[in-house]
Amino acid sequence: MSKICVVTGGSSGIGYALVSKFIEAGYQVFNLDIQGSQLGNYIECDVANVTQVKQAIAQIIEQTGKVDVLVSNAGIHLSANIENTNEELLDKVFAINVKGAYAATQAVLPVMQQQKSGSIIYIASDQALIAKTNSFAYNLSKHALASMAKTTALDYAAFNIRANALCPGTIETPLYHKAIDSYCLKSGADKKQIHHEEEQLQPLGRLGQPDEVAEYALFLASDKASFITGSLQVIDGGYTTA
Repeated sequence: MSKICVVTGGSSGIGYALVSKFIEAGYQVFNLDIQGSQLGNYIECDVANVTQVKQAIAQIIEQTGKVDVLVSNAGIHLSANIENTNEELLDKVFAINVKGAYAATQAVLPVMQQQKSGSIIYIASDQALIAKTNSFAYNLSKHALASMAKTTALDYAAFNIRANALCPGTIETPLYHKAIDSYCLKSGADKKQIHHEEEQLQPLGRLGQPDEVAEYALFLASDKASFITGSLQVIDGGYTTA
């Protein structure tokens, strides 16, 4: 029987690459997202809604009897400092980025404990390790995912359940282009120039690609990573070493 992988936010960007990569590796993949997708087994789900997340994963477990891998990927970005982050915006970021991961983790842990195996991967960010300007709520949420990986790893190691946070740097996704477009619209800057400047900020001189993140996640889910848990795995082209 195929291994079962659940991905949240798997319809675009890094999430789409994750779904694709795990399918290529022979997994049966379930994608929980509000945006539809023809790839894998799509389940419409608002990740900010704890009840919907738990119902969706219960449906998967009822159908398959197990969950081998959870990749908690769903997230949104907010460009704002603390003064420009009102309570509504803060709640929105945390509802998707943190509560979604919390709900999915809670939902898969009972079956993983029964199996005495499982891999949970949180797609965090280089901002789980460093700060960036105008990134108060997003940075806070990614630090929360790093904490979730560490505490879950310790609490469930006895069940052979591993939890890690994968921390990508600047990855060229639709979310990246949306952020650049928004900045250029407000500032009047040239997008090609801004994109080039972003590339030059990376020691390797380019942006990361979604497939590279997905490949790393596949490794973390595999038996080859069986002694890795509670870790923050960085994939950022050397950005955080500066």
